[in-house]
Amino acid sequence: MRICVPATSANLGPGFDTLGLAISLHNQVSIKPSKFHSVSLKGEGANNPVLKDNNMFIAIFNDFYQNLSNKKRHFRFEFANDIPLSRGLGSSSAVIVSAIASAYAIEGIEIDKDKLLNLALAYESHPDNITPAVMGGFNVATVQDNEVKYIRKNMPKTLKAVVVIPNRPISTQLARKALPFKYSKEDAVFNISHSSLLTAAFMSEDWDTLKLASQDKIHQKYRMKQMPELFDVQKTALKCGALMSTLSGSGSTLFTICLNEDAQRVEKELKNKFPHFKVLTRDFDNDGVTVEY
Repeated sequence: MRICVPATSANLGPGFDTLGLAISLHNQVSIKPSKFHSVSLKGEGANNPVLKDNNMFIAIFNDFYQNLSNKKRHFRFEFANDIPLSRGLGSSSAVIVSAIASAYAIEGIEIDKDKLLNLALAYESHPDNITPAVMGGFNVATVQDNEVKYIRKNMPKTLKAVVVIPNRPISTQLARKALPFKYSKEDAVFNISHSSLLTAAFMSEDWDTLKLASQDKIHQKYRMKQMPELFDVQKTALKCGALMSTLSGSGSTLFTICLNEDAQRVEKELKNKFPHFKVLTRDFDNDGVTVEY
């Protein structure tokens, strides 16, 4: 059995803890019955022995599997990770979603995506990453009475995601501590209006509005100050014709949307100017988590 979950980019500028979309950059885990417990890890995190011994996926999987089956079995877990760790691309959400989905699938119990999403909420209180990880596409999400309420839309094939992944992380915990305790009414209204406009632009496919609508006064500048090069990355992407360029989650990745015909030029310029960062161009993922037998 194989579970596949996409990377996600959250916030998208002004949509703090609310907006997110899925990118065709995936973590996969294959699970097989075994005489004893074993773990193999390829790709991102493969050189970190702690991930094998203290694996969040296996802890969540075991909790759900034992509750569903009331028995103990041994499995071989084979992880193939393409989502960078601690870079603002939803690696933790991918682990949570895939672990829960795997426990149900290994028992042959069908689980609809709405239920899966709300089970994941117990491990990740903000819905901006877990929602696109489960559902795919572009998502507007909030939490009401311990349930995720969301509206989603497929992303078109005419757009590409260009992600600039720095060679060091920004701690999510430290990134939240960098934010002010209070905001002015003007800044709050600014973000409400821009987040609303950004949502409308995605839903109506008015791509020319993305650059204006993706502006933010709540979190980006405070977080990007921890890695000042990101301001230059953002400026370069927009100058090269990107439709929008925002901090992905709490960083350190910079997420950019381009028209297909502009993506190669934007990627090339970013690679030339920031050779110490990884630059990838990907399609968007409209499937979310998938299970294959």
